[in-house]
Amino acid sequence: MVGKVIKLISNKWTVQVEEHYYECSSIGKFKYLKVSPLVGDVVEIDINNKVITKIYPRKNELVRPPIANVDQAIILTSCKEPDFSSNLLDKMLVIIEYNNVKPIICFTKYDLLKDTKEIDEIINYYKKVGYEVYINSDVEKIKSVFKGKITVLTGQTGVGKSSLLNSLKKDLNLPTGEISKALGRGRHTTRHVELLEIEDGLVADTPGFSSLDFIGMDKNDIKDNFVEFYENQDKCKYKDCLHLKEDGCYIKKMVEEGKIRSTRYDNYKKFIESVVEKKR
Repeated sequence: MVGKVIKLISNKWTVQVEEHYYECSSIGKFKYLKVSPLVGDVVEIDINNKVITKIYPRKNELVRPPIANVDQAIILTSCKEPDFSSNLLDKMLVIIEYNNVKPIICFTKYDLLKDTKEIDEIINYYKKVGYEVYINSDVEKIKSVFKGKITVLTGQTGVGKSSLLNSLKKDLNLPTGEISKALGRGRHTTRHVELLEIEDGLVADTPGFSSLDFIGMDKNDIKDNFVEFYENQDKCKYKDCLHLKEDGCYIKKMVEEGKIRSTRYDNYKKFIESVVEKKR
């Protein structure tokens, strides 16, 4: 019987088959094949023995959070407590787009700011280059994006993922955590990956994270997943321009003219350095 994995806790997979739910283990051959069922997987199960016997091909998968067959990812990025990090936001955008998942940005804790001018400029920039952007008070607008989709909510620990989910579905009562003043980040309040039914779609509440890696990516993957770089790269003098030290680079010209935010370009250079260093 075919179903979808909606929860994973301690090597027990909850599989939904129509209106029924089965807690399953997985057969030993998956360990031999070095593969494991992920939340979001379409799987075949042996109902009698409560075991997953087959994993159907995935259209995509993320490593952190570990989930498969995702349609879109809402990246929650905090305006304050923890402070906004352009580096972390850009890193998540690059990784999510590389994995063929649609990114949606949601700025949280906007109401904690006394002066919103700087963050408003940042929000407007990401909208201008083509990203779908919300602030967390836009609950009714955010609800409209979930229908018929598998959505990941992801972001740094403490940005308010559980708080947003609680506001979207009042009966969830997910635990939320306070921010550590010493570390500047929140305590982990989500301990497992689970798909929740929200607004006619499935939404993953996932463990928070403090760091990310460009797993499997090279410098061209970084370049191709900065949307405004990709859209303008044919205007560079060289077809294989990496927008670093090359002459006739249109991207560097856009940065100089303020058409591309300098923070975006600085993050781009750091990401390139990171993947090059790892290959050495």
